[in-house]
Amino acid sequence: MVDSTQIRLAADIGGTFTDVVLQTPQGRLTRKVLTTPSAPEQGVMDGIGLVIQDAGLQFPDVTVFVHGTTLATNAIIERRGARTALIGTQGFRDILEIGTESRFNQYDLMLQKPSPLVPRDLRFTVPERMDARGTVQLPLDEQAVLALVPQLRDARVESIAIAFLHAYANPAHEQRVRALLQEALPDVTISISSEVCPEIREYERTSTTVANAYVQPLMAGYLGRLREALNAKGFQGALYLVTSGGGLTALETARQFPVRLVESGPAGGAIFAAQCAERLGENRVLSFDMGGTTAKVCLIEDGEPASSRVFEVDRTARFMKGSGLPLRIPVIEMVEIGAGGGSIAHLDAMKRVVVGPESASSVPGPACYGLGGKRPAVTDADVMLGLIRPENFAGGSIQLQPDRSAEALLTDIGTPLGLSAEMSAHAVYEIVCENMASAARVHAAERGAVIGEHTMIAFGGAAPLHAARVAEKLGIQRLVIPSNAGVGSAVGFLAAPVSFELVRSFPMRLDDSFNSEEVSALLDDMTQAAHGLVQDDARTETLHIRRSAFMRYVGQGHEIIVTLPEGAISTNHLSALRTAFETEYARQFSRVIPHAAVEILNWSVSVSTTPQKYPPFKAAPALHDAKSGDIRKLFDGATGTHVDLPVYERTDMEPGSRISGPALIAEKETTTYVSSRYNAHLDGSGNIILDMKDAV
Repeated sequence: MVDSTQIRLAADIGGTFTDVVLQTPQGRLTRKVLTTPSAPEQGVMDGIGLVIQDAGLQFPDVTVFVHGTTLATNAIIERRGARTALIGTQGFRDILEIGTESRFNQYDLMLQKPSPLVPRDLRFTVPERMDARGTVQLPLDEQAVLALVPQLRDARVESIAIAFLHAYANPAHEQRVRALLQEALPDVTISISSEVCPEIREYERTSTTVANAYVQPLMAGYLGRLREALNAKGFQGALYLVTSGGGLTALETARQFPVRLVESGPAGGAIFAAQCAERLGENRVLSFDMGGTTAKVCLIEDGEPASSRVFEVDRTARFMKGSGLPLRIPVIEMVEIGAGGGSIAHLDAMKRVVVGPESASSVPGPACYGLGGKRPAVTDADVMLGLIRPENFAGGSIQLQPDRSAEALLTDIGTPLGLSAEMSAHAVYEIVCENMASAARVHAAERGAVIGEHTMIAFGGAAPLHAARVAEKLGIQRLVIPSNAGVGSAVGFLAAPVSFELVRSFPMRLDDSFNSEEVSALLDDMTQAAHGLVQDDARTETLHIRRSAFMRYVGQGHEIIVTLPEGAISTNHLSALRTAFETEYARQFSRVIPHAAVEILNWSVSVSTTPQKYPPFKAAPALHDAKSGDIRKLFDGATGTHVDLPVYERTDMEPGSRISGPALIAEKETTTYVSSRYNAHLDGSGNIILDMKDAV
């Protein structure tokens, strides 16, 4: 259960807003402030200062601070990272561009791949060679390494990635090169693949190491400034960073492996949705997180978000695997697209309405912010349709200007198409909802799931405004808008366990060649290393160890994850491991390959504390009709007319309050739109439950 005596703080930096949540014994307080891109720590400190003031507390009163950010992701996408060099094995200079030699779209003659993070003139090689078992085939030429120092210095390199062939099997050469370069270039950060990603597959391992080196100076500088700002305010509690896999890690570990923070914000949202699914007793859930810059969808089965070991960033083709930069890190699997409140709408060459992926961000923001933005964004469309109250946006911290929304929509969309500002807004709303529904369909198809059989849990500042329409398009019967939905990712941070996962490649066949002594030594070493990265930060908490094997039929290209039994792995376990592998293989592919040889390619050890547990949500008491406190005019795009829309204040609604759509439910952080196809009620824990009328 949650330690109710602690005062716990969480902050999530998004592309547009920074969300802050304060959990005290008396309850939960929240704040949304605009992100400050030039100095992200300023927005965080501003939000923390406001929420602490709201609670009548001081910085020293906070015992735990959990932080997630998309800064690493944005740095890669926008190419704002460090000037990075790559040092590889002689003959492998161009691995970043050769990749796997595959094409994500076989028949596209104009196919574009993302540009490598390291240009060719900053890619170097040195004579050295290991084989796949870690045996030295060619000793490291240390003089060749030292000869690179003047070139690296003259090129004003800020960070270096070192990725040698088969370094996952023997890291000695990478470690020696790092030692030589650290002595000669003490101000340059260095990442080595045998620590960042000690796994087979050279391209993915190199790409991950380069990404880590690329964002390391930026993230180290930001985290250092944040730590100093907190110290200056007297903060003395524990500081954790959220990783892409949904766990918490220490500041120093985050500085060493910043690539693991690439999806930290979205991971918090998936944790939040999984927590809600468990408390609701829902086994099949679609998590829908829409903020100011992006929208994320994630499938949650039996209380667990889908996870993966591969993630792509900066895709050049939406939904197409292989079109981005691959990162091999533990990550919660989801689809993320440029569809948020700040996503900019425009007309393409064929005069079709297109939304995103470009975002107005927080600077200058959508046109209605009045901060200099001239182009229409999704938020402008929501204002023009009547879905957002201009005077109460983001808890009243921003006064929106509808006239600027109308002007931007007419200039970029309405006038060229001969549409009114309202009809232009309707087009933008429909397109962005269809984009998000398409992302959910693709994600479900890739996982073999029937999307209409899931309950949607929607959160993020913009999701409640669009969730009903997206659910209509997907045929989803039931939606849930949890309490504090507007800052859901930050709330999810507070439930994440302290954890770290290590994965290493060590191929081993499940036959007479299986060496149990080598496997046991490997797992013991990995467990000790993971323990060392978690134990100091977990303090007195009990640590849990989960070990897994990445298995495949010999000759196949991809693996299936199988949980390993506790204790030493011996030949007595081989039959059970094969059975477990083929059971999962059959579940995914509806068949097995009899008598085919099976091998374990990678081994995984995860050490974590116990996740925070919360009691089940309370069911709604007897339903009764809620009373509206206001009426707004909603533009109905289907009829081209304005209709009366009752507005309910969520804080004034009692458990069991019932609403028939269309209606709006307003609150401090967001607004929920109940479309005409849904009924809504408040359950016993304050969650908004939407049920499709046809299904009632």
